[in-house]
Amino acid sequence: MEDEVFEPREIPVEEQAKINDRVVDLDGAKLKFYENLRKKAKGWTREKTGKVGGKIGEYLFLLPDFFILVCRLAVDKRVSAKQKLMVSGIIAYLILPLDIIPDFIPVIGYVDDLVLVVLGLNLILNEIDDKVLLDNWSGEGNVLKQMQTITNLADRFLDKNLLQKIRQWLKKI
Repeated sequence: MEDEVFEPREIPVEEQAKINDRVVDLDGAKLKFYENLRKKAKGWTREKTGKVGGKIGEYLFLLPDFFILVCRLAVDKRVSAKQKLMVSGIIAYLILPLDIIPDFIPVIGYVDDLVLVVLGLNLILNEIDDKVLLDNWSGEGNVLKQMQTITNLADRFLDKNLLQKIRQWLKKI
């Protein structure tokens, strides 16, 4: 049997778009299981933590949407290599178990993750067109408005030392 030589082929843009949709977005439809779980978790958060905790929970439920966004940015050809390094650092922070606020603390444990993602995306947004972010967003609401709201809330309510630690971590990337 002769050894076959593998010749890479360039994937047409239309085919690449279909592949990306299947890999990242699961055919564009939100999974019913995920939506039901999200509703239950939001209800539990409101019930157990009250109005303020419920509002924090609303923003924290955007974290999976932001995770998908940074994953998409990592493979988007319009994002430069330098920006992809920042995106990779954000993804690493979200995945790694070492956090500024440990994730095992209910509700509050994910605040640093959300704020770091948003502040990191703000840095990237200074160097790319808004359209790139908008094209890759599949979460609830307008991503730019969500980012602005989360940034404002973080500035108003989070401890300044915590925000400084998050910003220092971003500078290390």
